[in-house]
Amino acid sequence: MLKSDFYYDLPEELIAQTPLEPRDSSRLMKIDRESGNIIHDRFFNLSDYLREGDLLVMNDSKVFPARIIGVKEETGVVCEFLLLEQRGNDEWEAIVRPGRRLRRGAKVKFSDELTGEVLDVLDDGNRIVKFYFDGVFFDILDRIGQMPLPPYITQKLKNKDRYNTIYCRETGSAAAPTAGLHFTDRVFDSLKSKGVDTAFVTLHVGLGTFRPVKEENILDHKMHVEHFSIPEVTAEKIAAHKQSGGRVIAVGTTSCRTLEACAQKYGEVRACSESTGIFIYPGYEFRVIDGLITNFHLPESTLIMLVSAFLGREKTLAAYKTAIEERYRFFSFGDSMFIS
Repeated sequence: MLKSDFYYDLPEELIAQTPLEPRDSSRLMKIDRESGNIIHDRFFNLSDYLREGDLLVMNDSKVFPARIIGVKEETGVVCEFLLLEQRGNDEWEAIVRPGRRLRRGAKVKFSDELTGEVLDVLDDGNRIVKFYFDGVFFDILDRIGQMPLPPYITQKLKNKDRYNTIYCRETGSAAAPTAGLHFTDRVFDSLKSKGVDTAFVTLHVGLGTFRPVKEENILDHKMHVEHFSIPEVTAEKIAAHKQSGGRVIAVGTTSCRTLEACAQKYGEVRACSESTGIFIYPGYEFRVIDGLITNFHLPESTLIMLVSAFLGREKTLAAYKTAIEERYRFFSFGDSMFIS
C-alpha cells in the first residue's frame, strides 16, 4: 500500500486559518459508511444523525501553551522551545530552534520566573531540557507561552481557549484533538435530549500527529508513541452500550486510537493506563467503534489513512473531492465529518 494512494490536491485557500464562531456553526458532512451517500448540514444539528442509546467517546486532553521564547544567556540569541513530553523532575523533551546554538549545557532565560538548561541532545535532534522556576510551571506557561499551532496555520490565535475543547481537563497535549472543537453546550443539550450518552478517555496528543509519512510503502512507517488512559466508568459504559445494541462513536482519531489500542491488547475496552503507537490503515479490523466524528485531514497523512480504514479508501477520497467542490474548510479549524 503506497503513500500516494492517499493523496488529494487541496487548494490552499481551503485551509482554515481561524476558528468559526460559534464553534458549532461549522459545516457537517454526514456520510453513510455502507453506501457512501453524503448529507450536508451544520454541526449544531449533530443529534439529528444520532439515536437513543448511542455513546460518544471523547478525548478530554488539554493543550497547554507549549511554545516559549527565550534568550540564550551567554549570547543573547533568541531561542524557541516547543515542549513535547514531560520526562519527570521538571525535565521535558523539546524541539528547539536554532538547534546549532543550543547544545548540551546551554542555558536559556524565558522570563524572570523561568529558565532552562539543555541536558542532552537526542538522536532525532530533540533536546532534554531541565527547567528552573518559581511558582507553578503550567501557570507560568499560561502567562508567557503560546499555543503550538500546526505549521499550516499562519495566523496568530487571538483566544487561546479556541484551541481547546470546552470539555478539556487533563493537561498534557502539544496539539488539539480537533474533532471535539465543534462541541458547545447547545450541542450537548440536544444530545442529552436525544438520549445520547457521553464518556471520556485521555490521550495526550504529540506533534508526531503532524509528522509526514516519508516512506512510499506505508507499512514501513513507524508511528509516534502517545500515552493514554481509560477510566473505569468509560469502560463500563462501553460494555453496557455494546450489550444493549447501542453504537460507540469515537470523537476524533485520538479517541478511536485509544479505544482500538486497548481492545487490540486486551481483547476488550478496560480501565487502563498505557502507551500506544497503533497505526490504523485500510485492512484494519475495528473492534470497538461503530462511528467516527472527525475533521478533514492532510493528504498522505496517517489520519486520512485511519479514516480510509473505517470508511474505505475510495469512499474517503470521493468524500474529500466533494468537500473541496463544496468549499468545506479543512484541517484543525476546519469543518467536520460524521461517518456511521
